[in-house]
Amino acid sequence: MSVSSSHTDIRITGWIAHLPPALQAYALLARLDRPIGTWLLWLPGMWGILLPQGVATSERIRLIVLFGIGSLVMRAAGCVVNDMWDRDIDRQVARTAGRPLASGALSMKQATLFLLLLLLAGLAVLVQLNSLSWVLGVSSLLLVALYPLAKRFTWWPQLVMGFTFGFGAPMGYAAAAGHLSWAQAALYAATIVWQLGFDTIYGFQDMEDDARIGVKSTSRLMVGRARGFIGTCYGLMLVLLAVAAVMAGSGPLFWVVLVLPAILLWQQARKVDPISPALCLAQFRANREIGLAVALALVAGLIAV
Repeated sequence: MSVSSSHTDIRITGWIAHLPPALQAYALLARLDRPIGTWLLWLPGMWGILLPQGVATSERIRLIVLFGIGSLVMRAAGCVVNDMWDRDIDRQVARTAGRPLASGALSMKQATLFLLLLLLAGLAVLVQLNSLSWVLGVSSLLLVALYPLAKRFTWWPQLVMGFTFGFGAPMGYAAAAGHLSWAQAALYAATIVWQLGFDTIYGFQDMEDDARIGVKSTSRLMVGRARGFIGTCYGLMLVLLAVAAVMAGSGPLFWVVLVLPAILLWQQARKVDPISPALCLAQFRANREIGLAVALALVAGLIAV
């Protein structure tokens, strides 16, 4: 697979470069070369685990570890499903033409068997959670399957992605608290608008190719008002996080630490530039630090003062 790094986001470096070619293709299909997606799937789950009061610290740690493993596996499964749906489109987009299914490095049969293996691994994680989490986990598979279709029928595929990648928030809350609540609903809404914002930034990289082949995206829809739109998404995220914290009874230190992600979000919205692919990719990746800062605020909200 020899696609120039200047025209693709595939990174055959580090430990992946030392894998045998057959395994390397599977690693790239699972996006193991780009762990940022796993982080962005894991973080909402971590938020959900950290939001409710009265959960033992050891249980929170156990759940965070399980959700980390589950995020790695299910993000990989989602990438396989996405690439199975999009392999013909991916061949026409410079950034994605080197993906294993688009380039022919792997067949559909091989991808299907790999997907089944990943789903079994995800099931092994799921059965270690409570029964409410089982129901939510199974229902999330519908979003995983439908997300790749969104770009064919709506200008808001990034919003559908927010519902999909943000689903860890209600799952994490349910796993930790054993029930759902309005605080959890506000947290889920916060993750949705956050991911709508940063995935719109990510999509700015593909606008020319998307327009050429007729793929719809929120990025194309909002390119003329990018900073206002991203700022609105991030502002709503902060409001909804505040609502979730109030309803969950978070302590006063939450508000002190929340200033950090608020500053990071404001700086990102202020500087976003749709015609700078390198900046868009860097800003997208920076949401890992923003998500960790939110997690830190939630931890601070658990501290009694």
